[in-house]
Amino acid sequence: MHPRNATQATHTRQGRLFFALVMFGGLRPEEALGLVRADCTLQRGEWGQVKARRTKPTAGKRWTDTGEIHDNRGLKGRDDSEVRLVPIPPILVDIILAHIGEFGVTEDGRIVTNERGGVPVSSTLSRAWKEARKFALTPKQVVSPLAKTPYSGRHAALSIQLSAGVDPADVARRAGNSIGVLLRVYAKLIAGRDEINNRKIDRVLEGATYFDAISAKEEQAES
Repeated sequence: MHPRNATQATHTRQGRLFFALVMFGGLRPEEALGLVRADCTLQRGEWGQVKARRTKPTAGKRWTDTGEIHDNRGLKGRDDSEVRLVPIPPILVDIILAHIGEFGVTEDGRIVTNERGGVPVSSTLSRAWKEARKFALTPKQVVSPLAKTPYSGRHAALSIQLSAGVDPADVARRAGNSIGVLLRVYAKLIAGRDEINNRKIDRVLEGATYFDAISAKEEQAES
């Protein structure tokens, strides 16, 4: 393999973790870039948890104290000391563990790196995403707005949670959004679950009478 192609292949394998954190964990891109191993609770094949507390947004060398392209910050719109606990599914746990087994972590514990051990730049990640779309989508989908940017992965993650019936308030908490933002962005998806939610209510009310419902309500109030 040509050295350049080998480098590109390595970078692609390393970039896979970034996209997995966004798509399966619902992390913001800058949260994925700032995630460290010490903030990950991982057990192969089981649900895990990551603590989102540190971000690596792209700011440009002229705008950071370190002269690096990426800045060091806390969570978006939060106090620097605030931490958000995010449950992650087994598929993501396994991806993280496999990645660490192959590439290790940086000196400061970060798990997402480029081929030189630095922080991947957004333009490189965007190019990788653009190339991946060509393989994953049909030609008609490629020219459409579908999954246009890496951030689309986060939208997909939250949509999956809502479609699975996770309470919107809990989805908002996991994502670090306000419930107002979540309801505004995903209103159609939530409304589309009316039939499913109606069936759930039907199962609870099946065979019940008006007086049964009143009695159950009074029992709850007394307990």
